[in-house]
Amino acid sequence: MGSSIHSLVEITSRKIIKPSSPTPNHLKTLKLSLLDQMFPPKLYGTLLFFYANHWHGADFASKASKRLQESLSKTLVLFYPLAGRLKGPAFVECNDEGAHFLEAKVNCQLADFLQQPEPKLLNHLIPETDSETAQVALGSVILLVQINFFNCGGIAIAVSPSHKIADVTSLYTFARTWAAINRDEDQYDDGVGGQLALPEFNGGNLLPSRDLPAIPKTLETPSENLTTRRFVFDVSKMASLKAKIEGVVQNFIPTNVQLVLAIILKCAIAASHNSKPGTPIRPTVLFQMVNLRRRMLPELTQNAMGNWFWPLPVLFNEDETQLHELVSTMRKGLTDFVNEKANRFKGVEGFLAVLECIRERDPLLKSKKGINLYRATSLCKLPLYEMDFGWGKPTWVTSKGGYKNVIALLDTKFCDGIEAWVTLDEQEMAIFESDEELLAYLVPSTPAQTMFDIKSSINLKSNM
Repeated sequence: MGSSIHSLVEITSRKIIKPSSPTPNHLKTLKLSLLDQMFPPKLYGTLLFFYANHWHGADFASKASKRLQESLSKTLVLFYPLAGRLKGPAFVECNDEGAHFLEAKVNCQLADFLQQPEPKLLNHLIPETDSETAQVALGSVILLVQINFFNCGGIAIAVSPSHKIADVTSLYTFARTWAAINRDEDQYDDGVGGQLALPEFNGGNLLPSRDLPAIPKTLETPSENLTTRRFVFDVSKMASLKAKIEGVVQNFIPTNVQLVLAIILKCAIAASHNSKPGTPIRPTVLFQMVNLRRRMLPELTQNAMGNWFWPLPVLFNEDETQLHELVSTMRKGLTDFVNEKANRFKGVEGFLAVLECIRERDPLLKSKKGINLYRATSLCKLPLYEMDFGWGKPTWVTSKGGYKNVIALLDTKFCDGIEAWVTLDEQEMAIFESDEELLAYLVPSTPAQTMFDIKSSINLKSNM
């Protein structure tokens, strides 16, 4: 794109958006759950929604920004804790101080950017990377938003709530409601034929916060020696692989997500080993994020806000490096967890279940110098491409990366592939991205053709 990243993205305004009506006194303090309590205060989750320009007029940016601010103000009435401030590890003061709302100008065309998205540029579309915002907001402000306007009129909306109060399902619930209110549809229609359910902030009652032992970190701070890459897997290529695994592992047909994760894991383990010649293959631990909502008794609704997932560690021995071994070990770990623990994360029993899980994973984390440690999260099956703010469905949806050995999976726009963002040590990534087994399952891509058809998705007329 021919310019430095800092000159490409320019913050043009910073505002505070408060709820359009005050939060009632009896809702002024929100107790967070035990699972929320465990997250560090400065960790934020992010989704980025990209929308093509469809010739809305010369003053579209100013009108769109004004409308987004007004609709966000209305949305914060329903999601009132997101306008509050974090007070300690397990409390939010719902004081209506407001969300931070940034606007930025991106000095390139959206089509050019989407041809070959750069992780470093993506990070500049996210509010927490703005130094001024980071200084005054991180660790206390609950919601950060950044609206990015491209030269062509395209928009990228970054929604970044504190991980203290929102996992990816909660983030989706908030964004879906905001989009519906911005469309100004009757009764906040969800865009897919149903009505939006109100958010539920009852985590502190279902699983109250408690004193916990110190928990080792599973995320390492991003460093200069890490490389993040996007890989797009062709779902049609998974059918033959499923048949092969079914022939080896009886009565088991892995999902596409399990297969993609196993392929990435196998190649990452090989890259780690090959980057250090002469060292023995080490055991591997994969943390899989397990959504607890549908696995608890009784089930929680999808609009239950907070962190209702558990990072499940799965241990692979040194000799478990074949795809069928990796997927079957993943399956066994998940099945055992669901059968034995997943429905216990409530009340006193929930506290004991959390303690038990922490004690089981502590030895793995404390011995991490002798193991490969990876962390994976899947956003697949979330209808992210239905997120219509009034300008049609997004051209692309993605998340942020940047932490060592983290794998994030998302569906492609037409669900014909799985997009994986992988962050590895620079030396390991150079080996990983050249692995022939990995390449065999990817969508062939060129700068002019990535996981979606640029020409059909973006209006490339004279304004560019």
